[in-house]
Amino acid sequence: MTNFWDTVLNFAETTTARIGTKLLEDFGRLQPTLKSDGSLVTSADKWADEEIRNGILDTFPSHDILSEEGEHVFSGAEWCWVIDPIDGTTNFTRGIPIWGISLGLLYQGTPIFGYVHFPNINQSFHGYWHGASSSDAENGAFMNKRPIHTSSDSPSQNQFFNVCARSTAVLQKPVPCKIRMLGVTTYNFLSVATGAALGGVESTPKVWDLAAVWAIVQAAGGVLVPLTEGSVFPLQEGENYGDRSYPTLVSSRAELVPVFKPLVEYLGEKR
Repeated sequence: MTNFWDTVLNFAETTTARIGTKLLEDFGRLQPTLKSDGSLVTSADKWADEEIRNGILDTFPSHDILSEEGEHVFSGAEWCWVIDPIDGTTNFTRGIPIWGISLGLLYQGTPIFGYVHFPNINQSFHGYWHGASSSDAENGAFMNKRPIHTSSDSPSQNQFFNVCARSTAVLQKPVPCKIRMLGVTTYNFLSVATGAALGGVESTPKVWDLAAVWAIVQAAGGVLVPLTEGSVFPLQEGENYGDRSYPTLVSSRAELVPVFKPLVEYLGEKR
């Protein structure tokens, strides 16, 4: 019998690869429209969203689905996929090659598996976090199927800290690392998982920005710290997550949280 987690990984890998191949044909060629929250969307986002949702319904008919372009209310289902068909739509429309397809699998409202595929740069990340509590999956994080782990280095001007466009006020304080702005929430956080950066912050991520990387980053040894009261996960039954943002700090290890958190606490205060 095929292992459940083998099925999950194979589905995520083949689905994102197939969709990524089609999206590469549209890369840098589509005109976006503006959504009510000010973010961009294209016909490619909507097509990819429908393709992923249909694939989940065919392969995992008992699983629920939340997606940026579709359903936003959590039903309370035991298993739920949270998908972002194109994370980094602005990069995608402007011809900047860092953008990805993100799939997170929640068990009882908390992410325990994540998969993010970046077609242009040929990088695919996946990870299992606390999966052993619900199956035989072992914790672990991978890029292109090779194990990854966060860095044990100390902050310095030879290390990176990632920011988003809405968190640039961090530059008003001395930052113990070089700053990078990548324009994609998942890649921002996954670069910490690989050890490329020591930390990062996102001011307005939604649950579909966080679900996949929540599992991968922690499996790689990293720490995600909400900057507002309460935790992002587990999701609550009946809640609409369409307009909720969760300012989040990511750190390569717990010891660096006191170093980075004072730089970005203002993001939580703005909520």
